Amino acid sequence: MKEEAIKSPLKAFMKQRRMGLNDFIQKIANNSYACKHTEVQSILKISQPQEPELMNANPSPPPSPSQQINLGPSSNPHAKPSDFHFLKVIGKGSFGKVLLARHKAEEAFYAVKVLQKKAILKKKEEKHIMSERNVLLKNVKHPFLVGLHFSFQTADKLYFVLDYINGGELFYHLQRERCFLEPRARFYAAEIASALGYLHSLNIVYRDLKPENILLDSQGHIVLTDFGLCKENIEHNGTTSTFCGTPEYLAPEVLHKQPYDRTVDWWCLGAVLYEMLYGLPPFYSRNTAEMYDNILNKPLQLKPNITNSARHLLEGLLQKDRTKRLGAKDDFMEIKNHVFFSLINWDDLINKKITPPFNPNVSGPSDLRHFDPEFTEEPVPSSIGRSPDSILITASVKEAAEAFLGFSYAPPMDSFL
Repeated sequence: MKEEAIKSPLKAFMKQRRMGLNDFIQKIANNSYACKHTEVQSILKISQPQEPELMNANPSPPPSPSQQINLGPSSNPHAKPSDFHFLKVIGKGSFGKVLLARHKAEEAFYAVKVLQKKAILKKKEEKHIMSERNVLLKNVKHPFLVGLHFSFQTADKLYFVLDYINGGELFYHLQRERCFLEPRARFYAAEIASALGYLHSLNIVYRDLKPENILLDSQGHIVLTDFGLCKENIEHNGTTSTFCGTPEYLAPEVLHKQPYDRTVDWWCLGAVLYEMLYGLPPFYSRNTAEMYDNILNKPLQLKPNITNSARHLLEGLLQKDRTKRLGAKDDFMEIKNHVFFSLINWDDLINKKITPPFNPNVSGPSDLRHFDPEFTEEPVPSSIGRSPDSILITASVKEAAEAFLGFSYAPPMDSFL
């Protein structure tokens, strides 16, 4: 009975998580300009004039609508869907699918995210998509952030050509093993912290850290992605249920609709580390309202089966007052210098010289054992790899094409040298 009492909430939690969380509300809040849109404010009731997501020390005025769209360094007029063999569906989201694809000329494997312009425009998320792409453009220089190779578009679809990562979501491995031993959790937390620290150095607040957005590569290193492979039913029940789900990782200041800064990411790191060590997020409850209240008011409770250094780190990261939170004064350096990470050689970590504690043991790009069969068993839509007939392009498709001017991206030539 005791074991069943433990398993019951865990099963309910896993089922709830696999139904899809509130990706949309968190991701649209990731764009400072989108948050200022009157329609968005009326829905989210968010006002963040002091501390937007992209925090510049000397903020410049908002760009004009054309500048918000045409943000790419260069276009790639030659890329097209027929350049790829689309092999398997490996994820689905509210706007499209993620597919394993092989480039015909290069014979390299990529994860290609294919988004429906019509669905994006219906939710007025085109500026968010463009902004997210531009964050990706900055990620290529860090080993623990997913890289965008190039992007292109047809009249009705957008294509992100991303690193193909097939070691599985951290959530997938937590689901299988329930929790991790402290050395393994420390390794993952260090690589995640390194990635967050790099984003912060670019004045970017990630804000959406959760196990679904943390992937393992084929060797077992962390890869943080802005494109969590979420389930189709984010909008379940056909209402404003983009707000549904359980925001286990939201910091108190976000729930309070208060201005927030980069310390929100350190709270999220604490929540993920807690889940890696204990199997459930801190303050978790099957009742969403109760969990909100727990996050805002309930003191952090730590069981005695972790080291004092882990306890001290969690208490620092999960500090409800963001001004007293670990990282509030010196950001990543405070996390880096914490005693919990004293065994980590950070130079070796960033250069991937530390052997990961777990190897996913994938045999190659075609090894999909760490992807949900719900995705991989689905047939690849024939429309993915072809452009619409120009005769059939409707007014709405033309509107979609115009909305994403400047989306296409090809890396500069010197990046290949």
